[in-house]
Amino acid sequence: MLNGKKIVVVLPAYRAALTLERTYKEIPFDIVDDVVLVDDNSPDDTVDVGHKLGIQHIVRHEKNKGYGGNQKSCYRKALEIGADIVIMVHPDYQYTPKLIHAMTAIIAYDVYPVAFGSRILGMGALKGGMPMYKYIFNRMLTLFENIMIGQKLSEYHTGYRAFSAEVIRSIDFSHNSDDFVFDNEMISQIFMNGYEIAEVTCPTKYFEEASSINFSRSMKYGRGVLRVSVVHFLHKLGLMKSKLYNKPKN
Repeated sequence: MLNGKKIVVVLPAYRAALTLERTYKEIPFDIVDDVVLVDDNSPDDTVDVGHKLGIQHIVRHEKNKGYGGNQKSCYRKALEIGADIVIMVHPDYQYTPKLIHAMTAIIAYDVYPVAFGSRILGMGALKGGMPMYKYIFNRMLTLFENIMIGQKLSEYHTGYRAFSAEVIRSIDFSHNSDDFVFDNEMISQIFMNGYEIAEVTCPTKYFEEASSINFSRSMKYGRGVLRVSVVHFLHKLGLMKSKLYNKPKN
């Protein structure tokens, strides 16, 4: 715990057998209370590795639900076991869990309700080996999103995120995509609800075992990001209504 807040790390996993242990061993258990591993029907030994590491809360999807579908299970399970703060860390070891202290403190001491680890601040993405086309793609999409949503984030596409439980409960993510654009839909919902997001400089690593989407999936993701940004803009102006911004049912 930190400042009396229960901290739960969620690991949305797919084919993470080779990197899960490295990620898990960097989790700071001096403040982290529980870990949730959600395996999206991986064809490898991700679940077995999780059991060997002693992870108590393991959810395995009987069929692949996609990255967004995985996150939905992560957040539901974290809230179910009483989390006050939820930190999503990809178990492919692209992001170091060593920043959990910093990101959690921002929320635990009520500075901001959400904190992201940014690869763009400090040029962490390029230093870590992000392909140049992905870096440029990231910067262009982020610029468009900032204009449409009216914010100034350095990036919207990081997979390293910490939320207060209050924020997660305030949005209805059941209508969100089960694909990668889930992340951007969730950001849109957070801003639409009036919350602010802090950013922490985060190094990243690109290597063979780390997960990454290919060019065609990147293009599909990009189109989804543009759609979410436009929907946010039009909804905020009252020109359309989207079920993304429905209040969750109690």
